[in-house]
Amino acid sequence: MNKPPAANEPGWDTGTHEAFYRYYEAQSAGEESLQRFEAIYATLARMLGQRGPLDVADIGCGAGTQGRLWAARGHRVRGADINEALVGLGRKRAREDGLDIRFDVASATALPWPDASIDVCIAPELLEHVEDWKGCIAEFARILRPGGALYLSTSNRLCPKQQEFTLPLYSWYPAPLKRHCVRLARSTHPHIAGYATYPAVNWFTFYQLRKHLAGYGMRSFDRFDMVDLAAQGALGRAAIGAVRALPPLRWCAHVLTPYLSLLAVRQE
Repeated sequence: MNKPPAANEPGWDTGTHEAFYRYYEAQSAGEESLQRFEAIYATLARMLGQRGPLDVADIGCGAGTQGRLWAARGHRVRGADINEALVGLGRKRAREDGLDIRFDVASATALPWPDASIDVCIAPELLEHVEDWKGCIAEFARILRPGGALYLSTSNRLCPKQQEFTLPLYSWYPAPLKRHCVRLARSTHPHIAGYATYPAVNWFTFYQLRKHLAGYGMRSFDRFDMVDLAAQGALGRAAIGAVRALPPLRWCAHVLTPYLSLLAVRQE
């Protein structure tokens, strides 16, 4: 059974910093965000096949840009985010676009939806911000139907380049130093984490998440598995083929990519 929504849980801060809200309001409607979410949609449609309409969950939905993209294509969409102001912005934008999307103020560790009710669960840039990341994945697995798919993008511990903190090589900081920086971001230096109420506290590798998701009967694919070879030239196809064939080369390729993306499909 699912737990109560986060809005009803003591200890959760559903508010936001004004500077973060204004930044996200503009960023979520920008061309870069639209292109990124279009790319996610295209990748999932290709990997999963053109099925539909699907029940889609956009977890950590923010202003709902990803969800509106899916709803505009006829899918049934639900969105959840801990940030009440951004959820309100998402509702407003969906109404303006004439789209019927259910938005909830809720934590990813306590989603307000029934078991086995979702075909595609999308959680972009979320796991790094929730301390109980294993609880998030347990909820994703709970709401997914057999054969359902989970798409994640999150922090990559292997790569020194990142966007969560305005600090050089932050991904490679030792854990005690990272914890110190998080305390600063939550108190006297919020600007080092972009004024986020919940700055990034977790850093992952694809291999770590693949192992954890296997415990839920999921088969995982990394960003190199998801590349559309038909869209590549001869050199690109050769490079991706080598990365897929040689595990050490794949590991090195992960070191060179600033964020982690993963698709996990639940076995029937």
